[in-house]
Amino acid sequence: MDTYIDIIKNSYTGYWNYIKQSVLMELNWENYFYGLILISLVVWGLEIIFPWRKNQPLFRKDFWLDTFYMFFNFFLLNLIVLIALSNTAEQLFNDLLGLVGLSVASFQLFDINTFPYWARITVFFIIIDFVQWFTHTLLHRYEFLWNFHKVHHSVKQMGFAAHLRYHWMEPVVYNSMKYIPLAIMGGFTAQDVAIVHFFNITIGHLNHANINWDYGWLKYILNNPRMHIWHHAKELPSERKMGVNFGITLSIWDYIFKTNYIPYNGRDIELGFEGDEKFPKDFIHQELYPIGKK
Repeated sequence: MDTYIDIIKNSYTGYWNYIKQSVLMELNWENYFYGLILISLVVWGLEIIFPWRKNQPLFRKDFWLDTFYMFFNFFLLNLIVLIALSNTAEQLFNDLLGLVGLSVASFQLFDINTFPYWARITVFFIIIDFVQWFTHTLLHRYEFLWNFHKVHHSVKQMGFAAHLRYHWMEPVVYNSMKYIPLAIMGGFTAQDVAIVHFFNITIGHLNHANINWDYGWLKYILNNPRMHIWHHAKELPSERKMGVNFGITLSIWDYIFKTNYIPYNGRDIELGFEGDEKFPKDFIHQELYPIGKK
């Protein structure tokens, strides 16, 4: 038990020191705090210069709520619960494996660090993106998970910051689903993760931005604003009620598994979900949902 208590203590102190180092610019280029700010300002600038919905306000509906969500989910949520929970769960999993004479290394099919640099980044990115695509489909398929995912779909006007409006349970689900693939791949460096993470953040911001882009023929590979807006459509055909366009960074999974759907230009479609007029509008009640659900 003392081991788990130490893990929790070290998780809090370690991550708090990391946040301080990030804000004080004591880290190398893989500084997520200023990286997030820079990416957000660039994509917001593109929204201002090339707006798709020209009548949408610069400070669109829930702009400040979503800005708060960005920093809360990206940094504070980790400090409050996720880092300690993740590290403790990892140790517990390792201890349980040890009881039956196994270890995480038992699941390792290959060591990704033995690959050439370009192959390491590519394999890591593709596997993680597929796992996230699959997890995203589960969030829509099962009512228990959908209740958490409703927070993200409560966005009524798309903008870059809507990318990181999500319930605190979502990263718990995503990280749980990613654990085994990461174990199978073996070790990976912090630099690898940072490169992939910054790229995913950029594409995610662009997907939610008020920009009329689809990248030409690359739209069949990369998720894009014209495609992703249909993922947030309030009205979908009955055969598509479980959702469409689940791609996180890559759109190719939707084309492979026939979950792609772009019937026409979706610039002015209504966003949300059935019954969203009764959904909580403030941060606290959204984070507590579905507790108190009527």
